Amino acid sequence: MTIWQELQKGLIMKNNRMTTFDRIMKNTKQKKKFDSEYADFLFSELLLDAMNEQQVSVRELSKESGISTSIIQNIRAQSKSNLTLKTMESLLCALGYQLTAKKGRKTVNLTVLQ
Repeated sequence: MTIWQELQKGLIMKNNRMTTFDRIMKNTKQKKKFDSEYADFLFSELLLDAMNEQQVSVRELSKESGISTSIIQNIRAQSKSNLTLKTMESLLCALGYQLTAKKGRKTVNLTVLQ
């Protein structure tokens, strides 16, 4: 898409007017809310994609991960839930993923102590 087409569709603001997104990102409270909800959205999408790719049902994932079906359903539906690192790790491990932290070239595998 050319810049002209983007301008016509309103994807680029003219005359240095601030977009709604830019206004939200300038407001610290709204930015924090956006960041929190976006992280939930990304994890939900990862979970849905992995489950679809591996053809795993909610019940099967619950049995394999030890996480209740209602919590898995809430994550999939992006309903408010207190998602913990332990829950994330259990779900991801059950789907064959590893939870890691990365800074620059350094990568650390994360495990939750029980």
